[in-house]
Amino acid sequence: MARLADSKLIKAPIIHDTRGNLSYIESKHQIPFEIKRIFYIYDIPGGAVRSGHAHRNLHQVIFALSGSFDIVLDDGFEDQRVHLNRAYNGLYLPNMIWRELNNFSSGTVCMVLASEIYDATDYIRSYDEYVNIVNPPSNSIVL
Repeated sequence: MARLADSKLIKAPIIHDTRGNLSYIESKHQIPFEIKRIFYIYDIPGGAVRSGHAHRNLHQVIFALSGSFDIVLDDGFEDQRVHLNRAYNGLYLPNMIWRELNNFSSGTVCMVLASEIYDATDYIRSYDEYVNIVNPPSNSIVL
C-alpha cells in the first residue's frame, strides 16, 4: 500500500522570459506515468470541498494553474495538508491515498493529470471502506 511519503511535489521546468514564463510537463519525465487523461476544475464556489476519495489503481499529479488550494492527504495511518499555489508545482499522488481538496481561493483553476481513463470502479468513495482496506481491523482475540 502507498504511504504519504510516496506522495511528492514535482516541479515543472521553468523557462523564464520577459514576456512571461513557460513551464512544461512530459509523460514519464517529470510525470512518473503515461498521461491518459487530463481534467480541470474551475468556477469553484466559496467553501467547496472536492474529491473525498481514493483510487485503487490510478495515479495523479495535481496542479494549481491559477489561485491556490489545499490538499489533505491520508494513507489510513497519518494525514498531511499540502498547499498548492504555483503553476509549476504539482503534487504526485500514488494510488490508494485518500485526498480532499479545500480552501480554494477565488479564481482557482486546478488541473489533474491522470494515469488512466475514467473508471468509476476505481474510486473508493467511503472513508470507512478505505480505512478497512489499508488498515484492516485486527481479528486477533486479546485475553
